[in-house]
Amino acid sequence: MYIAIRKYYIIPGAVDEWLRRVHWGFVPIISQAPDFVAYYALKVRDDEAVTVSIFDTQAGAEESVRQAAEWVATNIASLNQGLPEIIVGHVRAHSGPLSNAARSEDAVARWV
Repeated sequence: MYIAIRKYYIIPGAVDEWLRRVHWGFVPIISQAPDFVAYYALKVRDDEAVTVSIFDTQAGAEESVRQAAEWVATNIASLNQGLPEIIVGHVRAHSGPLSNAARSEDAVARWV
């Protein structure tokens, strides 16, 4: 299982509009991506939002970064302040339901 985390800096006071656009515009796109597991968008403050994309494969997580960058540039760039911080990584420890790919890995991979 792989996760892509993106932290966005948004014009103060515009985060609710930013999240509304993400909900109606980007969520339907990313939900159809190959190896998709889940997507979350969080309001951190009035000028910050964080998104979390979960995929069964590294390729899916990395593709989500490309899709997000393209969609943001076209749809909400005017609400952003600068570029997002982006992290993509392989989940090595977790609790809760497993994705399809994580179910097939050795139990040792849950804590490496």
